[in-house]
Amino acid sequence: MATVNFRIRSKANKPVSIFIYVSLEEGNVISTPSGFTVHPKDWSKATKRPKQNSVPNKKTFSKLNRLQEFVYNAVNDAQAAGQLIDVNWLKENIDKCFSRVKKTDQSLLTNHIQYIIDNANTRKIKGSNKIGLSERRVTGYKSFKKTIEDYQKVIKSKIHFQDINKAFIDRFTNWLFNTKNYSTNYAGKILDNLKTVCLDAEKLDIKINDYAHKIEGFKEQNEDRYIQTLSFEELNQISTAKLETPAQDNARKWLLIGCEIGQRASDLLRLTPDDLRYKNNRLYIDIEQKKTGKFITVGVVNTHVKNIVENDFPYKISQQKLNKHIKDVCKLAKIEDEVQGKKYDAKTKRKKLDFYPKYELITSHSFRRSFATNYYKKIPTPVLIGITGHSKESLFLEYINKREDKDLNADLFMQFYETIKDDREPEMKVIKNASNQ
Repeated sequence: MATVNFRIRSKANKPVSIFIYVSLEEGNVISTPSGFTVHPKDWSKATKRPKQNSVPNKKTFSKLNRLQEFVYNAVNDAQAAGQLIDVNWLKENIDKCFSRVKKTDQSLLTNHIQYIIDNANTRKIKGSNKIGLSERRVTGYKSFKKTIEDYQKVIKSKIHFQDINKAFIDRFTNWLFNTKNYSTNYAGKILDNLKTVCLDAEKLDIKINDYAHKIEGFKEQNEDRYIQTLSFEELNQISTAKLETPAQDNARKWLLIGCEIGQRASDLLRLTPDDLRYKNNRLYIDIEQKKTGKFITVGVVNTHVKNIVENDFPYKISQQKLNKHIKDVCKLAKIEDEVQGKKYDAKTKRKKLDFYPKYELITSHSFRRSFATNYYKKIPTPVLIGITGHSKESLFLEYINKREDKDLNADLFMQFYETIKDDREPEMKVIKNASNQ
């Protein structure tokens, strides 16, 4: 059975710290200053408390009794829950007992997450010369912090960087999957964020657990991902479908433009006619990709889409409203084949894998994927990557759920070689005179 008590470690002729110690089992004792002091001459070895010979000592005596009971109960709760009880845990519970909140404690995980959020506008973006995290990234850190705070409520303990060992990661991962029912991708992203924050703290000389370097995120395998795209034939159905409202017509325009220029919805919906440009009678759209910071140019060749952007540019709409309207558009266009995919279930508040009419699964995320899928092998992959903004071909192929085609580059080489050969001037050939043979 655990015991909780107090002691002093000095006989100096001045006030000294009163230490609290917790004996968990034989040989396992943790100890730390309680935050109270006493003059050694006023310490009672019998009661392990200050002598009650003055008002200050009486107050300290009472507070130590309160602390002893609080920590003893906390030890029992922690042991029942299988929590790690160490010096950090003891310090934290002393603070809890007396509501001593240390908001600037650098050893706390949530404090460093908040530090990143607070300094987002001056943080250097990895792999670039720019500073300032994007709104989306800051929102991601805020969501991550909320997840950590939720888990701290479950374990009834604040998480210190040194607590993040293998056992912690195993328990945390189990909670993400089995209690929160998060998807594989989302749970993996949370672990990626955890590792990022730990390594960032280490750069500021904050001591972290060595295991933080071994944290690994994860994501669904390609065969487990269900990507909904719209083929050229389906896009034609959508372009000629009879719609019911002006809002649906506006959403259809965004859908057709999106599937033709291959951009994320966040970039697509920021476009205006001012982003159009002509060169040699050709129409171009100049785009700064919000997520990557890349500047790209997309040529518009589809006659119907070209007519939309030149003569009937769609009005602004939120991504949430767009996702609602395009489902109605696709339903009216008879995009209704049963397909397997994931859809939000209001009861479980999670996405459920099942078979649904295709129009129910179409979202603005389908636009960029449809572009990449439709033009794959029709346009050289490096050209497509330059438009979609993927950093390398392997990520692009994973995005459209395709395996690398080993013959593709060879086929393209031979195709272009034949074109070059056909364009060359006829070669002069020496024909031997038959009479000389």
